[in-house]
Amino acid sequence: MDAQIKPTIGVLATVPFIMVLGNSMLIPVLPAIQRALDVSLLQVGLLITAFSIPAGLTIPFAGMLSDHVGRKLVMVPALIIYGTGGLLAGTAALLFKGNAYPYILGSRIIQGIGAGGTYQLAMALSGDLIQDNERAQVLGLLEAANGLGKVISPLAGAAIGLIAWYMPFFVYGALALPIALAIFFIAQEAKSQKKAQPLSSYFTNLLQILKEKGVNLGVAFLCGLIVLFSLFGLLSFFSDLLEKKFHLQIFERGLIIAIPVLAMAVTSYIFGIVLKQQMVKIMKWTIIGGLALVALGLFCFPLGDGMVSKTIFATLIGTGTGMALPALNTLITSSAPTSERGLVTCLYGTVRFFGVAIGPPLFSFASKYGEPLIFWSNVGCVVAIAALAFFFIHPKQILPEGLQGGEQ
Repeated sequence: MDAQIKPTIGVLATVPFIMVLGNSMLIPVLPAIQRALDVSLLQVGLLITAFSIPAGLTIPFAGMLSDHVGRKLVMVPALIIYGTGGLLAGTAALLFKGNAYPYILGSRIIQGIGAGGTYQLAMALSGDLIQDNERAQVLGLLEAANGLGKVISPLAGAAIGLIAWYMPFFVYGALALPIALAIFFIAQEAKSQKKAQPLSSYFTNLLQILKEKGVNLGVAFLCGLIVLFSLFGLLSFFSDLLEKKFHLQIFERGLIIAIPVLAMAVTSYIFGIVLKQQMVKIMKWTIIGGLALVALGLFCFPLGDGMVSKTIFATLIGTGTGMALPALNTLITSSAPTSERGLVTCLYGTVRFFGVAIGPPLFSFASKYGEPLIFWSNVGCVVAIAALAFFFIHPKQILPEGLQGGEQ
């Protein structure tokens, strides 16, 4: 990797880390928020929804805008909005105390709008800057940073919440604003990215990409959705199980849940390096192998009765997710040239985001209808999508020559 690009990649790696804090750091504090504001369980849950839905809806528009004005000109304001929303929520809690709920809810909407212009644009910018097989390694690093955030954030939220229930809101601002400045002053941008094209040409080129690569991309999107849906649905269900069946406290639950998420982060980093060496030869099989591990973990989880066995099977799912994502990220960010990469990458981000969002509520039915029905139905979906990947994902049809071992 060019030494001049390394500072940019280092700064970009902080973006997925902070983005994942948006919900994960707040979840352990929700019971304290509910008590302090005297609101219902539904109302406190809306603090998560108020962040997630605006973020998911904003992502494609942020990607399209970044294709025309540049990644940094979208990412920097987005991070400022994200951090400002957190500071507004914390300030509202201090000023309005027990009556702060509507102000905090509005602040979370602001935060979500900002979050829509962060992680996926970091992926797109990395793809702009790196045109060879190192792209997979860098995208694996970003995925690992995202996973590390998922490991740390629940424990950090619980610890910071011991000071006061509203303190996590201030952390968002304390982290996001310096990162925005770092991206503005340190991050480089590909020169070609600064040359905007007319909208008519932009959409014509997008339609051409979809015509040539739409089936490949559609199946890759499904793969990303199903692995994240499965992992985070499982983690939500497992966390509840650790409390109700195994009677673990918040920090103990956090440590157990951290194991499969850490497995995802480490595996993402490792397979980013592996893909750098053997891109085309193993990319498809990395995706299918990851899906196979996810299916195996899901199938076995209901069969395990003890905490250790269930943790092992959850870790299989985390490992499979970490195995598949670097290949999927590289495939999708490489499917479009710089001029359209933002929108394509952000559409993928929206699919990922909603996979994470819908997993937990759907897995909650496992408590009502039994683990085998829910988990094994999910296995069927994973296997079906793995079959689609086998027949319809063809990396050579998507990857540019520079990622196939040829000359750029």
